[in-house]
Amino acid sequence: MSDDFMLDTDDLERRMDGAMANLRTEFSSLRTGRASASMLEPVMVDAYGSMTPINQVGTVNVPESRMVTINVWDKGLVGKVEKAIRESGLGINPQLNGTIIMLPIPELNEERRRELTKVAGSYAENARISVRNVRRDGMDQIKKAKGEGMSEDDQKIWEGEVQEITDRAIKTIDEMLETKQGEIMQV
Repeated sequence: MSDDFMLDTDDLERRMDGAMANLRTEFSSLRTGRASASMLEPVMVDAYGSMTPINQVGTVNVPESRMVTINVWDKGLVGKVEKAIRESGLGINPQLNGTIIMLPIPELNEERRRELTKVAGSYAENARISVRNVRRDGMDQIKKAKGEGMSEDDQKIWEGEVQEITDRAIKTIDEMLETKQGEIMQV
């Protein structure tokens, strides 16, 4: 029975790659200089009873290099969109003009750069946690197979393989974080 066990390492790698892709998306929201519509991608608005991305409740535009505007389609959601932006940790103070929310992007000072590196660090830690959860799932499958008659040698081999995949993913996340923090601190 133990010879029949095959751990789907491709699935584990794919799930870990998903965590890293999500991290890339979150990092793209941390703009270091120019305004960008993608900086609002992680912001979710409590609209119509569910959490909705900002680009699904209004039109996001970048009219100039230091300004993002959101033209909210439903007047009743303007306050919720404004609140979501304030609580997002982006460090942007929304200004209302009817149904249009203007987001002036401030020049980054040393303090704000440090804050953004901390935000980047928390995004990276969330990605590491996701990778570790995938690792735990793989280890649980191995333990289950061990209970069904897998030899200890096979168990050690599979556990080593899962750990190797995990280590590679964590190393990639750490490198991505280092690169992003370097971009943020660059004046």
